[in-house]
Amino acid sequence: MEIYIDGEWLTRGEAKVSVFDHGLLYGDGVFEGIRVYARRIFRLRTHLERLYDSARALALEIPHSLDEMARLVGEAVARNRCEDGYIRLIATRGAGALGIDPRSCPRPCVIIIVDQVAVYPRELYEQGVRVITSATRQVSHEAVDPRIKSLNYLKNILAKIDAQHANAHEAILLNGDGFIAECTADNLFLVRHGKLLTPAPQDGALEGITRGVILALAGEAGIPCAETRLTRYDVYTADEAFLTGTGAELMPIAAVDGRAIADGQPGAVTRRLRDAFHTLARREGAALW
Repeated sequence: MEIYIDGEWLTRGEAKVSVFDHGLLYGDGVFEGIRVYARRIFRLRTHLERLYDSARALALEIPHSLDEMARLVGEAVARNRCEDGYIRLIATRGAGALGIDPRSCPRPCVIIIVDQVAVYPRELYEQGVRVITSATRQVSHEAVDPRIKSLNYLKNILAKIDAQHANAHEAILLNGDGFIAECTADNLFLVRHGKLLTPAPQDGALEGITRGVILALAGEAGIPCAETRLTRYDVYTADEAFLTGTGAELMPIAAVDGRAIADGQPGAVTRRLRDAFHTLARREGAALW
């Protein structure tokens, strides 16, 4: 394994960051998770645009142009001879003094890791996952805009702990008004009365890359879809439900808060969109090596 850190290619054992890095000390940084399918990086440009938008929102200047970063990510995949895998791209504020003042950090730190990922066991993609509603709420956009994909994932971890304590796989986060925002690391989709629904970004949903792909695929397939406000009632009465995310891809939901979603099996729309996504992901773009 070769890992990129600030201009150097290092082994896993060699790759280290300073204990004074503000990403470690304060969660001061941004990241992207990106998939590799059949030696193809899926939606790299879209991921990088979101990374740079998140960085700009934090007044963090990444020391590479977007095109330079695309080249480095491609090189990381090629160096690691990655057929199918996962890229973790990180930009932190960099090393500085103790204390939160970002002016003490002279240069941001850039890290590129290429490895394998398995968010869920394969059998769950046929069975579906159990989901609960977490007591942890989504951070208000009045505090930190949820569109910023930052290194501070504490609320997500707390919600994941809630799921584990309830013997569930995933947890839904509500916003301060009680509307559904997202899950701990995924976006949520429902099918009700033949229409595909997902929470709107205004309610705290991250504008996920896979989420956007699924909305586009649904449109191409003639499936009516909408970004809208959703409550737990909508989930409990859904005909189908599934999660989307870079790591999870498209995962059916079998039950929420102990209530089975319809018959508890992946529905027709879920299966159709899952198959369409897998076909697209493995064919889009040119192989790197």
